[in-house]
Amino acid sequence: MHQGNFDLTLDQITKIEGHAALTLKVKNGTVEKCTFEIPEYKRFYTQAVRGKNVTAIPQMVSRICGTCSNAHLLCSINAIEDALNITITEQTYKLRRLLNNGLIIRDHALHLYVFVLPDLYNRDSLLEFDEDIEEEHELVHDAFAIKEVGNLLAKWSGGRSVHAPAPTIGGFLMLPKNGEQEKLILKLELIRDKVIKIIKIFEKCNFEITEDILFSALQDDDYDFLGKTIITHENACVPARNYADHLEHVVKPYSQGSAYTYEGKTFMVGALSRMNLSKEGIHQNTKDAAASALNMFPSQNIFHNNLAQALEILHCLDDSIDILKKLEIKDEKPIPYTMKAGMGTGVIEAPRGTLYHRYSFDDNGMIINGDIIVPTGQNQICIEKSLWDFAQKNLDLPKEELSHEMEKLVRAYDPCMSCASHFLKLKIE
Repeated sequence: MHQGNFDLTLDQITKIEGHAALTLKVKNGTVEKCTFEIPEYKRFYTQAVRGKNVTAIPQMVSRICGTCSNAHLLCSINAIEDALNITITEQTYKLRRLLNNGLIIRDHALHLYVFVLPDLYNRDSLLEFDEDIEEEHELVHDAFAIKEVGNLLAKWSGGRSVHAPAPTIGGFLMLPKNGEQEKLILKLELIRDKVIKIIKIFEKCNFEITEDILFSALQDDDYDFLGKTIITHENACVPARNYADHLEHVVKPYSQGSAYTYEGKTFMVGALSRMNLSKEGIHQNTKDAAASALNMFPSQNIFHNNLAQALEILHCLDDSIDILKKLEIKDEKPIPYTMKAGMGTGVIEAPRGTLYHRYSFDDNGMIINGDIIVPTGQNQICIEKSLWDFAQKNLDLPKEELSHEMEKLVRAYDPCMSCASHFLKLKIE
């Protein structure tokens, strides 16, 4: 057990999206303070959109994050369409689904291979994997192959893999070309074995910390990230557009991030929540290929968020293959609309969890107010709780090992604080 006072500061811990800080204070064998701080979270996008024309907002807010730009883009468009009572075509829906599938594939692959996998192989980074060891050599190349396919899928459906220019209010400004579906299907099929391999690796991973918390996610019958109903493991169901009514904003004076509880309870969003609540909707081919991994859910082990992400990659591959096999692009223009005053909400499942946009605007389409709730904000209290619980149970660990284990725990939540590359300053007193 650590005795007395001591300081430990880690300034350059990588393998996470953005900047965060953790302060841990221990006295007489008891954790007195454990704060998870997001110092660069507040970026004033909700203020920046005010007075802007609603037609410019989707591309503007997609700049919130280079990693999840297309999630913000689609969520923003959904909110505006909700306000204007626009019903999109089946083709538009399928193309948006493919765009989001590409994002999920790419983003999950980045997290699992580049950020998490080094922990399983006792490496500081993926770049330290040994090319002379066949397994490690293959994993490095698998990482780039899977990310590439996610990028190609998003580029074909949205015009670009990041900040896609094609999606717009009511449809698409430009449509993908017919004749390329078969080539995409082939590329998707070629990486299935690689994805199944990473599923098996995380299925065998013995990292564990369990939390008795609420899980929340959008749900649809076919594990659709663009669903319409919010559910929790307490079987509560609410329309997605009413989601924010159930969230309570919690001010953390030491953090720029907006924290939330769900009806006063600590909760988690993200792949683990989706898998716990909706695994029956997973694509049948994914069920057949990864049955033993799926049997591990529902789970309260936070580290199973990584396994859930690996399973979601395979689901997105199989779902996209099915869509592409049946998709024949028809020439169609975005749905016409008449601008009017209104308020609308958009809710989708981004890679890291439920993403919420709400806007109100006047008859000229000028934004009056905007509200954006991101997954990491919703998970902030849960992350802090896990860190506190873990620290209290493991104070006998050497300082270096304690800090590394807490870093791994933060990574399991896959937080995204900003578009920077470093994440944690750990200070233990």
